[in-house]
Amino acid sequence: MRVRLLLEEAWLPDGWARDVGLEIERGAISRVVPGAPADFGERRAGRAIPGMPNLHSHLFQRAMAGLAERRGPGADSFWSWRQVMYGFLSRLGPSDVESIAAQAMVEMLERGFTALAEFHYLHHAPDGAPHANSAEMAERIAAAAAETGMGLTLLPVLYTHGGFGPLPPDEGQRRFLNGTDGYLRLLEASRRAIAAIEDARLGVAPHSLRAVTGEQIAEVLAAVLDGPVHIHVAEQVAEVEACIAWSGQRPAERLLATQPVGPRWCVVHATHMTGGETRALAESGAVAGLCPITEANLGDGFFNATTYAGGWGVGSDSNVEITAPGELRLLEYGQRLLHRARNVLARGEGHSTGEDLYAAALAGGAQACGREIGRIAAGARADLVWLAPGVTLDDYVFVSGASGVREAMVAGRTVVAEGRHFARDAIRARFARTMARLSGG
Repeated sequence: MRVRLLLEEAWLPDGWARDVGLEIERGAISRVVPGAPADFGERRAGRAIPGMPNLHSHLFQRAMAGLAERRGPGADSFWSWRQVMYGFLSRLGPSDVESIAAQAMVEMLERGFTALAEFHYLHHAPDGAPHANSAEMAERIAAAAAETGMGLTLLPVLYTHGGFGPLPPDEGQRRFLNGTDGYLRLLEASRRAIAAIEDARLGVAPHSLRAVTGEQIAEVLAAVLDGPVHIHVAEQVAEVEACIAWSGQRPAERLLATQPVGPRWCVVHATHMTGGETRALAESGAVAGLCPITEANLGDGFFNATTYAGGWGVGSDSNVEITAPGELRLLEYGQRLLHRARNVLARGEGHSTGEDLYAAALAGGAQACGREIGRIAAGARADLVWLAPGVTLDDYVFVSGASGVREAMVAGRTVVAEGRHFARDAIRARFARTMARLSGG
């Protein structure tokens, strides 16, 4: 089916244009015509921009947002937060995960994200036993994507060990665990789980160098020759210190020295890197996966954004707050605080900081998702977000934020109109029932 739209104004790869004709076939843009005639197609008011890819998320964590904001007996950190997360996991069943995932996806779509790379590591039952269908949880993620219209890259996670060494896993990690052979079977089952979703993509995600060995990563890469590869690296100082104690190398240093890191890869967080590691990661062609809101919430630290010359994108990670422009705003504001300067990540004199941030995150997010998205151009999926007339990207990122989203389209289908997802009420009601049950209400 062919759809023809006339966009009042659109942000194309070479800048803003008016009266942009858009021809869409099978969910992808087949033709872009700036200055199109008034009868080109259905007129859409407002300013259209490419929808933002969300390159890193743990959907189930949306349900625990706010549960770890109470001070503990000692100094709170990522590691104390992780224990709260492990305790929360003990109550989640498959239907809960589907309900939570759908709610998070609705919020993503209403707040500027139109594609998701889901770093999916909740595989098993609460006691650690595999489900009869090893891809049960993956199917729940896929069902939520189909229900909400979210573009999906599914990244089943390989998680085997509890720390560098390798160390045995903790009891709280039992729902994540697979050996390499079991993981490869899970991948095939997950491929079937997303088969019915048009343009869905499957990738691999060795969780981290502390959760898998280098030999396991090599085995997976030998079996899976294409698609995205995502991994957590150097999020926490304690992780860096433990890696040095074990191997004599820092995590990013070791990853780059022992694995074929390249354009397929998304290195998530990469918060604690030396200048040499920062340069080497950029030169590899990999994407740095930045999650500024979660990194701030967990007290991780600042990414070396001012010295990093490679590709990057943003993700909502723990989903404590879901907002595409908010991730970009906090990335820039973090650098302003760190360097006591303004417009730090603009590419040069006279550049719009909002436009430069948005363009970089589009390119990096599309690469990390392994899909043709992030551009209003022929060949790209028709994933668009509409802002109010006259709203600039500086306004969207730094002022109005996600409240500025008026409409969103994924693969040519309108999923948000007048700021509301088409299935918001039903999905929110189901989520409320899920949360009431989980809290014992």
